[in-house]
Amino acid sequence: MPERRTVALVTLGCARNEVDSEELAGRLEADGWQLVEDAEQADVAVVNTCGFVDAAKKDSVDALLEANDLKGHGRTQAVVAVGCMAERYGKDLAEALPEADGILGFDDYADISDRLQTILNGGVHASHTPRDRRKLLPISPAERQRAGAGVALPGHAPVDTPAPLDLPAGLAPASGPRAPLRRRLGSSPVASVKLASGCDRRCTFCAIPSFRGSFISRRPSDVLGETRWLAEQGVKEVMLVSENNTSYGKDLGDIRLLETLLPELAAVDGIERVRVSYLQPAEMRPGLIDVLTSTEKIAPYFDLSFQHSAPAVLRAMRRFGDTDRFLGLLDQIRAKAPEAGVRSNFIVGFPGETEDDLAELERFLTHARLDAIGVFGYSDEDGTEAATYENKLDPDIVAERLARVARLADELTAQRADERHGETLEVLVESLGSAATPGDDLDADEPALGRGAHQAPETDGQVRFVSAAGLTVGRMVRARVVGTEGVDLLAEVMELTTSGVGTEEAAR
Repeated sequence: MPERRTVALVTLGCARNEVDSEELAGRLEADGWQLVEDAEQADVAVVNTCGFVDAAKKDSVDALLEANDLKGHGRTQAVVAVGCMAERYGKDLAEALPEADGILGFDDYADISDRLQTILNGGVHASHTPRDRRKLLPISPAERQRAGAGVALPGHAPVDTPAPLDLPAGLAPASGPRAPLRRRLGSSPVASVKLASGCDRRCTFCAIPSFRGSFISRRPSDVLGETRWLAEQGVKEVMLVSENNTSYGKDLGDIRLLETLLPELAAVDGIERVRVSYLQPAEMRPGLIDVLTSTEKIAPYFDLSFQHSAPAVLRAMRRFGDTDRFLGLLDQIRAKAPEAGVRSNFIVGFPGETEDDLAELERFLTHARLDAIGVFGYSDEDGTEAATYENKLDPDIVAERLARVARLADELTAQRADERHGETLEVLVESLGSAATPGDDLDADEPALGRGAHQAPETDGQVRFVSAAGLTVGRMVRARVVGTEGVDLLAEVMELTTSGVGTEEAAR
């Protein structure tokens, strides 16, 4: 029997890329490929690249070069780039990076197995010429679902349904969703679920819509089916991801569809928490705030994309709002859920930003009481409107402002963490320390880490248990905050609130 082909997936960038990698893994495994963690043990190393900002693109190139260095030393015979940078630059990336044996765009995902086999056999798959993917779908959102059938939408793979069985006459086979075309690449009790793809907004600093395309929602039945499948794999928390979750349903005829879907997701057996990421402040509505703050198992968590708060800068970004409106939105949220978590990202040094504009941003940050703050210095992005602006700031000024606001952000988020001293949190246990494995009990002197409802994976702080005897990965516990370390919280366990079945055990 011939040895199975092996493939390793290296994922960079955001949670949306992680979902895409797991779809690729599902397709490859279904076609007979063996998935391995170590690229040295893979015939083909597939790097899922990020194409958002220069730093992320550099990381992607470095990862491709690192994988290329394995050729001739280990089992690796080919290195292939997929993901946003591969889609965004196509043949230009292939010419600039001859070390990569293939540059595959989103249109190649459905045939990923054949593409990799061709490359592994020494063949050449011509890289695509980049195009504006916004033009692949109708302008009218209402027409997109029908037209989208022929457009590659990573992370939107349909949910499989059970094959009909030979049953006695009159007895219908089981119906409904069974599993998505997805294969988990880890055993974390947290997993992302793609709610939609693309974006219809035209922020002048952002190139994402050009290579991710126009906004298109997944069907609620697919989102629910995938969540049920993840729960069967031992997942306890799902995080809904897209470029703009507040627009979910507008192409399905119901802009308030998210408010209907969230309680259904929270009711999925085995799911302990549902988190919604990336919300547009300009699209927030009272009904959505109500659901996010009052539904059991829905995290009162608001990942709000403010970007700035000075009106002139926001208008130049082609965005809406100002300091007082944003503070008013936060007041609405906290009036319903005082403990709600709020995070946001901000760009400083945008073309035309004045000292007064920066002071206005600092005023907002000082009053907003955000749990997590990401600060980025402006830089030109290919193909964006802002790249054509003439009133650019000197890079040294941008760097100075970035350092200034970053220092303020560190101080303010540490203060916000201090405000949570004495709070009672529902914490999902995610790690038991280097000496433990998922599902094993942990001695009291070993570290254990988790996250409260106000803390998203990767981007926010975490909870460190001061005593963790009896905890298991995947268990939801009630804990009291007894101290802080920057944005991280120290907590003591008050009550074990769920069965504590580890993700590996649940998956068996």
